[in-house]
Amino acid sequence: MNIQHNVSLKPYNTFGIDVVAKHFVTISTLEDLKAVLELKDYPEKLILGGGSNILLTKDVNALVILSRLKGISITSKTDDTVLVKANAGENWHEFVLWTLSHDFGGLENMSLIPGNVGTSPIQNIGAYGIELKDHFESCEAINIETKTLTTFNKEECEFGYRNSIFKQHEKGKYIITSVTFKLTTKNHILHTNYGAITAELDAKGITNPTIQEVSNAVIAIRQSKLPDPKKIGNSGSFFKNPVVDKSVYLQVLKQFPDLPSYPVSETEVKIPAGWLIEKAGFKGKRLGNYGVHQNQALVLVNYGGATGCEILKLSSVIQQTIQRIFNITIESEVNIL
Repeated sequence: MNIQHNVSLKPYNTFGIDVVAKHFVTISTLEDLKAVLELKDYPEKLILGGGSNILLTKDVNALVILSRLKGISITSKTDDTVLVKANAGENWHEFVLWTLSHDFGGLENMSLIPGNVGTSPIQNIGAYGIELKDHFESCEAINIETKTLTTFNKEECEFGYRNSIFKQHEKGKYIITSVTFKLTTKNHILHTNYGAITAELDAKGITNPTIQEVSNAVIAIRQSKLPDPKKIGNSGSFFKNPVVDKSVYLQVLKQFPDLPSYPVSETEVKIPAGWLIEKAGFKGKRLGNYGVHQNQALVLVNYGGATGCEILKLSSVIQQTIQRIFNITIESEVNIL
């Protein structure tokens, strides 16, 4: 076990924020993780995966544990479905590509989402009409206090829109070590009506797409809208799409007849946060070395050298402006540290 000190976290977060971890260690096995958790000299610990859903605003005094738990395996299979277990340190997009290479369907709409498998249940990640919970079977997690390994099923995770128990009453209590997904082996159910997927497929002359072709369409759409974190620091979508009461939606619709929406229930409507932010004039706005991306208003970017505090301040200004103009609250999707 090699514990390092005063390590820059710039390479380990997709925003590219340069803060320092007082203590830092990389783990690649469950045994390593349990051993690190037993260390009494470092009472404060922070798990870090792909670093794609975090905004670092200050140096970290805790022991930062970088998860590199690798491995993908098939745990069971029937004629129609398969259970696939992926360890927490697997890159999410590479895992999706692995499922597609085996013709396992279900995750194709979530291609190119940044981050690692281990953080995917925390956020209940999703894209283009599909969420992780739709194909989630279970996850294993170590209790930081007791060091015991616990299995959580879908019901126990209490998934909501970009939410789970790991962001609520169990926040900071567990480290997810693996996730098991239930995927289809044939008769795949495709979801191509959300967003621009149908238009992308039509442009390519594809009328009866495979799961791989749906994935390719999603990748093309995301690459056209979202900056590559390796080139421009960002965490993907910074804000959640707000879900509002239908009465609020109708009130805003009176003033903005072009307001897009997606019904959630008989009483609630989801409104694209990106539309609100663009309508408020923030899309493409640049403040020195940080700002809002020119192609996607949901994405806050670090052009190089920005601090987490600067980006956090910009996000607060955006939230306050949206509240003032539309009387709608938009929440951060990114964890602020």
